Amino acid sequence: MAQPYAATRQAIEAQQVEKRFGSVLAVENASFTIEPGSFISIVGPSGCGKSTLLRMIAGLIPKTTGSLMVHGSEVTGPRGDVGVMFQKPTLLDWKTVIENVLLPTKLKGRVTDADRRRAVELLHLVGLQDFAHAFPRHLSGGMQQRVALARLLNVGTDILLLDEPFGALDEFTREHLNVELSRIVAEVNTTSVFVTHNIAEAIFLADKVFVMTPRPGRLAAIVDVPFEKPRDISLLLTPEFNALVARVRNIFATGKDL
Repeated sequence: MAQPYAATRQAIEAQQVEKRFGSVLAVENASFTIEPGSFISIVGPSGCGKSTLLRMIAGLIPKTTGSLMVHGSEVTGPRGDVGVMFQKPTLLDWKTVIENVLLPTKLKGRVTDADRRRAVELLHLVGLQDFAHAFPRHLSGGMQQRVALARLLNVGTDILLLDEPFGALDEFTREHLNVELSRIVAEVNTTSVFVTHNIAEAIFLADKVFVMTPRPGRLAAIVDVPFEKPRDISLLLTPEFNALVARVRNIFATGKDL
Protein backbone atom coordinates (compact mmCIF):
# COMPACT_ATOMS: atom_id res chain seq x y z
CA MET A 1 0.00 0.00 0.00
CA ALA A 2 1.31 3.43 -0.90
CA GLN A 3 2.39 5.58 2.02
CA PRO A 4 1.02 9.13 2.48
CA TYR A 5 3.35 12.08 2.06
CA ALA A 6 3.00 15.62 3.34
CA ALA A 7 0.19 17.40 1.52
CA THR A 8 2.46 20.32 0.63
CA ARG A 9 4.99 18.09 -1.12
CA GLN A 10 4.50 17.29 -4.79
CA ALA A 11 4.98 13.70 -5.90
CA ILE A 12 7.06 14.76 -8.91
CA GLU A 13 8.51 18.17 -9.80
CA ALA A 14 10.42 19.04 -12.96
CA GLN A 15 12.05 22.38 -13.75
CA GLN A 16 13.56 23.00 -17.19
CA VAL A 17 14.54 19.35 -17.61
CA GLU A 18 16.39 18.48 -20.82
CA LYS A 19 17.86 15.26 -22.14
CA ARG A 20 20.44 14.95 -24.90
CA PHE A 21 21.75 11.80 -26.52
CA GLY A 22 24.93 13.10 -28.10
CA SER A 23 23.89 15.86 -30.48
CA VAL A 24 20.20 14.83 -30.38
CA LEU A 25 17.95 16.87 -28.08
CA ALA A 26 15.25 14.41 -27.02
CA VAL A 27 13.43 16.40 -24.30
CA GLU A 28 13.53 20.18 -24.07
CA ASN A 29 12.66 22.48 -21.17
CA ALA A 30 10.13 20.20 -19.44
CA SER A 31 8.61 21.89 -16.39
CA PHE A 32 5.63 20.49 -14.47
CA THR A 33 4.36 19.27 -11.10
CA ILE A 34 2.39 16.11 -10.35
CA GLU A 35 0.30 15.95 -7.20
CA PRO A 36 0.28 12.87 -4.94
CA GLY A 37 -2.44 10.39 -5.85
CA SER A 38 -3.08 11.85 -9.29
CA PHE A 39 -3.11 10.01 -12.61
CA ILE A 40 -1.19 11.69 -15.45
CA SER A 41 -1.15 10.51 -19.06
CA ILE A 42 1.58 11.59 -21.48
CA VAL A 43 0.76 11.55 -25.19
CA GLY A 44 2.69 12.63 -28.26
CA PRO A 45 3.97 11.38 -31.61
CA SER A 46 6.45 8.52 -31.85
CA GLY A 47 9.97 9.60 -30.92
CA CYS A 48 8.86 12.72 -29.05
CA GLY A 49 10.56 11.74 -25.79
CA LYS A 50 7.59 10.37 -23.80
CA SER A 51 9.42 7.24 -22.70
CA THR A 52 12.66 9.19 -22.20
CA LEU A 53 10.87 11.50 -19.77
CA LEU A 54 9.40 8.51 -17.93
CA ARG A 55 12.81 6.86 -17.65
CA MET A 56 14.31 10.04 -16.24
CA ILE A 57 11.61 10.15 -13.56
CA ALA A 58 12.36 6.50 -12.79
CA GLY A 59 16.07 7.26 -12.44
CA LEU A 60 16.92 4.76 -15.19
CA ILE A 61 18.68 7.42 -17.28
CA PRO A 62 20.12 10.74 -16.06
CA LYS A 63 18.80 14.11 -17.16
CA THR A 64 21.25 16.39 -18.97
CA THR A 65 20.16 19.65 -17.33
CA GLY A 66 17.43 20.95 -15.05
CA SER A 67 15.93 19.76 -11.79
CA LEU A 68 13.85 16.59 -11.38
CA MET A 69 12.57 15.73 -7.92
CA VAL A 70 10.48 12.90 -6.44
CA HIS A 71 8.89 13.59 -3.05
CA GLY A 72 11.16 16.56 -2.57
CA SER A 73 14.51 14.91 -3.33
CA GLU A 74 16.52 15.05 -6.55
CA VAL A 75 16.39 11.93 -8.72
CA THR A 76 19.90 10.46 -8.92
CA GLY A 77 19.06 6.84 -9.76
CA PRO A 78 16.38 4.15 -9.31
CA ARG A 79 14.32 4.51 -6.14
CA GLY A 80 12.48 1.96 -4.04
CA ASP A 81 9.30 4.06 -3.99
CA VAL A 82 9.07 4.31 -7.79
CA GLY A 83 8.06 1.30 -9.90
CA VAL A 84 8.07 0.91 -13.67
CA MET A 85 5.89 -1.27 -15.92
CA PHE A 86 6.80 -1.72 -19.58
CA GLN A 87 4.96 -2.97 -22.66
CA LYS A 88 6.18 -6.54 -22.15
CA PRO A 89 5.35 -8.19 -18.81
CA THR A 90 8.76 -9.97 -18.52
CA LEU A 91 7.44 -12.79 -16.36
CA LEU A 92 9.52 -15.85 -15.52
CA ASP A 93 8.00 -18.67 -17.61
CA TRP A 94 9.13 -21.42 -15.24
CA LYS A 95 7.46 -19.86 -12.19
CA THR A 96 3.77 -19.80 -11.35
CA VAL A 97 1.71 -16.62 -11.22
CA ILE A 98 2.00 -16.28 -7.45
CA GLU A 99 5.73 -17.02 -7.59
CA ASN A 100 6.14 -14.22 -10.13
CA VAL A 101 4.23 -11.83 -7.87
CA LEU A 102 6.41 -12.85 -4.91
CA LEU A 103 9.66 -12.42 -6.83
CA PRO A 104 10.50 -8.92 -5.48
CA THR A 105 9.97 -10.21 -1.94
CA LYS A 106 12.12 -13.29 -2.57
CA LEU A 107 14.96 -11.15 -3.93
CA LYS A 108 14.99 -9.27 -0.62
CA GLY A 109 15.21 -12.46 1.45
CA ARG A 110 12.90 -15.04 2.98
CA VAL A 111 9.23 -15.15 1.91
CA THR A 112 6.92 -15.25 4.96
CA ASP A 113 3.31 -16.38 5.33
CA ALA A 114 2.34 -12.71 5.53
CA ASP A 115 4.07 -12.12 2.20
CA ARG A 116 2.09 -14.95 0.63
CA ARG A 117 -1.18 -13.57 2.01
CA ARG A 118 -0.29 -10.16 0.55
CA ALA A 119 0.41 -11.77 -2.85
CA VAL A 120 -2.98 -13.51 -2.77
CA GLU A 121 -4.65 -10.18 -1.92
CA LEU A 122 -2.96 -8.58 -4.92
CA LEU A 123 -4.11 -11.37 -7.20
CA HIS A 124 -7.66 -10.74 -5.98
CA LEU A 125 -7.15 -7.04 -6.68
CA VAL A 126 -6.18 -7.72 -10.31
CA GLY A 127 -8.82 -10.44 -10.74
CA LEU A 128 -6.46 -13.40 -11.05
CA GLN A 129 -7.07 -15.24 -7.78
CA ASP A 130 -8.10 -18.38 -9.69
CA PHE A 131 -4.81 -18.46 -11.61
CA ALA A 132 -2.33 -18.30 -8.72
CA HIS A 133 -0.75 -21.66 -9.62
CA ALA A 134 -0.93 -21.33 -13.41
CA PHE A 135 2.16 -20.63 -15.50
CA PRO A 136 2.47 -17.51 -17.69
CA ARG A 137 2.28 -19.57 -20.90
CA HIS A 138 -1.28 -20.52 -19.94
CA LEU A 139 -2.40 -16.88 -19.68
CA SER A 140 -3.53 -14.37 -22.28
CA GLY A 141 -1.46 -11.26 -22.92
CA GLY A 142 -3.84 -9.13 -20.87
CA MET A 143 -3.70 -11.56 -17.95
CA GLN A 144 0.10 -11.57 -18.08
CA GLN A 145 0.10 -7.78 -17.82
CA ARG A 146 -2.15 -7.99 -14.77
CA VAL A 147 0.36 -10.37 -13.17
CA ALA A 148 3.09 -7.84 -13.93
CA LEU A 149 1.00 -5.12 -12.30
CA ALA A 150 0.41 -7.24 -9.19
CA ARG A 151 4.16 -7.89 -8.99
CA LEU A 152 4.83 -4.16 -9.27
CA LEU A 153 2.31 -3.37 -6.53
CA ASN A 154 3.98 -6.00 -4.33
CA VAL A 155 7.13 -3.87 -4.34
CA GLY A 156 5.15 -1.30 -2.35
CA THR A 157 5.90 1.61 -4.64
CA ASP A 158 4.24 4.98 -4.11
CA ILE A 159 4.62 6.05 -7.75
CA LEU A 160 3.74 3.85 -10.75
CA LEU A 161 5.33 4.67 -14.11
CA LEU A 162 3.61 2.80 -16.95
CA ASP A 163 5.21 2.83 -20.39
CA GLU A 164 2.54 1.74 -22.90
CA PRO A 165 1.78 -1.40 -20.86
CA PHE A 166 -1.21 -2.31 -23.05
CA GLY A 167 0.24 -1.25 -26.38
CA ALA A 168 0.59 -4.80 -27.74
CA LEU A 169 -2.98 -5.82 -26.89
CA ASP A 170 -6.12 -5.69 -29.00
CA GLU A 171 -8.47 -2.72 -28.58
CA PHE A 172 -11.19 -4.62 -26.68
CA THR A 173 -8.68 -6.01 -24.16
CA ARG A 174 -7.07 -2.60 -23.76
CA GLU A 175 -10.40 -0.97 -22.97
CA HIS A 176 -11.17 -3.62 -20.35
CA LEU A 177 -7.74 -3.26 -18.76
CA ASN A 178 -8.03 0.53 -18.71
CA VAL A 179 -11.16 0.19 -16.58
CA GLU A 180 -9.37 -2.30 -14.33
CA LEU A 181 -6.23 -0.16 -14.05
CA SER A 182 -8.28 2.89 -13.08
CA ARG A 183 -9.98 0.87 -10.33
CA ILE A 184 -6.76 -0.66 -9.05
CA VAL A 185 -4.73 2.54 -8.77
CA ALA A 186 -7.64 4.21 -6.98
CA GLU A 187 -7.74 1.37 -4.43
CA VAL A 188 -4.01 1.46 -3.69
CA ASN A 189 -3.83 5.29 -3.81
CA THR A 190 -0.73 5.60 -5.95
CA THR A 191 0.52 8.42 -8.12
CA SER A 192 0.50 7.15 -11.71
CA VAL A 193 2.19 8.37 -14.90
CA PHE A 194 1.02 6.57 -18.03
CA VAL A 195 2.71 6.90 -21.44
CA THR A 196 0.61 6.14 -24.52
CA HIS A 197 0.12 7.26 -28.12
CA ASN A 198 -3.63 6.54 -27.86
CA ILE A 199 -5.45 9.81 -27.13
CA ALA A 200 -8.74 8.23 -26.02
CA GLU A 201 -6.89 5.89 -23.65
CA ALA A 202 -4.92 8.81 -22.21
CA ILE A 203 -8.06 10.84 -21.50
CA PHE A 204 -10.09 7.92 -20.13
CA LEU A 205 -7.46 7.16 -17.48
CA ALA A 206 -6.11 10.56 -16.53
CA ASP A 207 -6.82 13.51 -14.30
CA LYS A 208 -4.53 15.54 -16.58
CA VAL A 209 -3.05 14.84 -20.01
CA PHE A 210 0.44 16.09 -20.86
CA VAL A 211 0.68 16.62 -24.62
CA MET A 212 4.20 16.60 -26.10
CA THR A 213 5.47 17.98 -29.41
CA PRO A 214 7.59 16.11 -31.98
CA ARG A 215 11.30 15.92 -31.17
CA PRO A 216 12.68 17.77 -29.40
CA GLY A 217 9.89 16.86 -27.04
CA ARG A 218 8.34 19.85 -25.29
CA LEU A 219 5.16 20.12 -23.25
CA ALA A 220 2.74 21.79 -25.64
CA ALA A 221 -0.15 21.73 -23.15
CA ILE A 222 -1.44 20.25 -19.93
CA VAL A 223 -5.12 19.42 -20.37
CA ASP A 224 -7.45 18.91 -17.41
CA VAL A 225 -9.86 15.96 -17.72
CA PRO A 226 -13.21 16.98 -16.15
CA PHE A 227 -14.97 13.60 -16.00
CA GLU A 228 -15.72 12.16 -12.57
CA LYS A 229 -14.26 8.84 -11.45
CA PRO A 230 -14.88 5.95 -11.50
CA ARG A 231 -15.41 6.01 -15.26
CA ASP A 232 -17.37 3.52 -17.33
CA ILE A 233 -16.39 2.49 -20.84
CA SER A 234 -19.61 4.11 -22.09
CA LEU A 235 -17.91 7.47 -21.52
CA LEU A 236 -16.01 6.87 -24.77
CA LEU A 237 -19.25 7.32 -26.74
CA THR A 238 -20.29 10.68 -25.28
CA PRO A 239 -20.01 13.98 -27.21
CA GLU A 240 -18.12 15.58 -24.31
CA PHE A 241 -15.46 12.89 -24.34
CA ASN A 242 -15.02 13.03 -28.09
CA ALA A 243 -14.80 16.84 -28.02
CA LEU A 244 -11.89 16.51 -25.59
CA VAL A 245 -10.27 13.87 -27.82
CA ALA A 246 -10.55 16.33 -30.73
CA ARG A 247 -8.97 19.10 -28.65
CA VAL A 248 -6.01 16.92 -27.64
CA ARG A 249 -5.64 15.66 -31.21
CA ASN A 250 -5.41 19.27 -32.42
CA ILE A 251 -2.66 19.99 -29.90
CA PHE A 252 -0.99 16.75 -30.93
CA ALA A 253 -0.99 17.89 -34.58
CA THR A 254 -0.28 21.61 -34.23
CA GLY A 255 1.57 21.96 -30.94
CA LYS A 256 -0.97 24.58 -29.84
CA ASP A 257 -4.14 24.47 -27.74
CA LEU A 258 -7.47 25.71 -29.11
